[in-house]
Amino acid sequence: MQIRLSWPTGNITATLDADTPTAQALAKALPLTSTACTWGEEVYFDTGVAVSRETDARQVVEPGTVAFWTDGNALALPYGPTPISRGDECRLASPCNILGRLDGDARALATVRDGDPIRVELIHSQG
Repeated sequence: MQIRLSWPTGNITATLDADTPTAQALAKALPLTSTACTWGEEVYFDTGVAVSRETDARQVVEPGTVAFWTDGNALALPYGPTPISRGDECRLASPCNILGRLDGDARALATVRDGDPIRVELIHSQG
């Protein structure tokens, strides 16, 4: 399952594992528009989707991971260290459900500004 994230100065696609309950709940809510928040080198935003924390939720992830922060009903998209990271790691605010990976360079998210509108939509495969 692929999604596209768009904001005023750019866009990026991501590939999600469609088998997870969180990805399925998110897909049902798309398309959605939200307001971006930034926290160190992470972009996150409310999705209006409420799901439970999954058993494989993680707090430290690779840059470019698409994570779902259950405490805030938000997608969390780290591309570098956050204020609570140790060293260069991407440490999320709390354990998050892992949905997939951004396609391409996650640092494209560095152009997202706090308060930017951000849109998420499903990309339907051709054919």
